[in-house]
Amino acid sequence: MNKWSYYGLILLTTLMMGIAFPIGKMGLAYAPPFLLVAVRYLLAGGILAVIVSKRPKPQGSKQWLQVGTIGLFQSAGVMGCGFYSLHWITSSESAIITFVNPLIVIVLGTFVLGKVYCAYQWLGVAIGFIGVVFTFGFHLNLQPGTWLAFAAAVSFAVATLLIKKWGSAFDTMVLAAYQMLAGGLIILLLSMFTEEPVFIINPSSLFILLMLVVVCSILQFSLWFYLLKKGDATKTSAFLFLVPFFGVLSSWCLLGEQVQWYVIAGGALICVGIFLVNWDKKSTAPQMVRRVLTR
Repeated sequence: MNKWSYYGLILLTTLMMGIAFPIGKMGLAYAPPFLLVAVRYLLAGGILAVIVSKRPKPQGSKQWLQVGTIGLFQSAGVMGCGFYSLHWITSSESAIITFVNPLIVIVLGTFVLGKVYCAYQWLGVAIGFIGVVFTFGFHLNLQPGTWLAFAAAVSFAVATLLIKKWGSAFDTMVLAAYQMLAGGLIILLLSMFTEEPVFIINPSSLFILLMLVVVCSILQFSLWFYLLKKGDATKTSAFLFLVPFFGVLSSWCLLGEQVQWYVIAGGALICVGIFLVNWDKKSTAPQMVRRVLTR
């Protein structure tokens, strides 16, 4: 994959991740959060499974367990906690808190997997996190939704490392399909014991569901898993700092949430952090380009 394709796909994927939050907030007018997430992932996973039905499926109990574990963290954990947090906080706030996970990826990579990162990469993550704080506007109101969004961030970080560790053994789209089905089933069971299973069907709710299934699930997961498989998990995850920025902007467009000056300032800091995390000081520009082109 060449450099420009990589960055273009990253921007597209993070944009789709960002708009999922205001769209999900809109969907709560027609269904409870767990049921909405379950229907989203069961439909998306089922459609994608049919599309990739002729590709190699996971083999043996070990691979199916790996797929189920990824689905638990990536689909059920991230969006289950993220959507449920919308009962207490705005879609912008949920997106911002959920996508501090690149910092958690480096922390887990260091203390759990024993990976070593350069000082400037840590500096990049710190600056990116400061950018998220700027985007948030320095007003972090701790409440149940805040902790749920943070749980989603931890779940996303764990899923990122698991996908990087196990993902090479699977076809990218097959993994995306079956982990969504696994996550959807887990959330559906949770919904059965915690919610009233009501889904109001009308043109608006069907359009929201279509966006969540096709754009924010099938396309988003397929691209995200592909990028994690082709690139470094830490560097790819660093771009997730863009998601809260896109989440705030799309919430402004779709829900009328006001955008302040500090959102622009936060976006600039986020870009600086991304650059530092991805910057290889030992390489000249031509060498960097050649390495990207040969990935």
